[in-house]
Amino acid sequence: MSERSAGAPGAAEDVRTVRLTIPAKPEYITLSRLALTGLSRVRSLAPDTLADLKLALTEACSNSVRHAYGEGEGHVEISFQLSADRLVIEVTDDGAGFELAEAGPALEGDDLTEGGLGIAIIRSIADEVEIGGAGNGRGSRLRFVKLL
Repeated sequence: MSERSAGAPGAAEDVRTVRLTIPAKPEYITLSRLALTGLSRVRSLAPDTLADLKLALTEACSNSVRHAYGEGEGHVEISFQLSADRLVIEVTDDGAGFELAEAGPALEGDDLTEGGLGIAIIRSIADEVEIGGAGNGRGSRLRFVKLL
């Protein structure tokens, strides 16, 4: 699904939004990467930038697939917002969620333990990163921004 909006009244910015919901299974993560590749045809991205964003997206989706639902069933929602100067990617799930304090220094400092390597990769690629709850009392939300 794709949406276009002109933003606030009088604003000339064109924002395109694509939302994708995938089963929380590893074999579906490729679909999110394909959606990102498709967006790169709407707004040309340098090949190295696209490769970096695919890596960050894969890490974000993998976190939800691996940790959100345990052995149960669930979904991962991915939102892409593309504007003239940025790409915002948000990955959410309704799973178990996590607290940053519980994740330890891997998410907050320079100690790159195995569990926090994906977050460190995302932080090194993105210009902004937000990690928190999904806003519904459950789940997690990882949002990152790449300035274009």
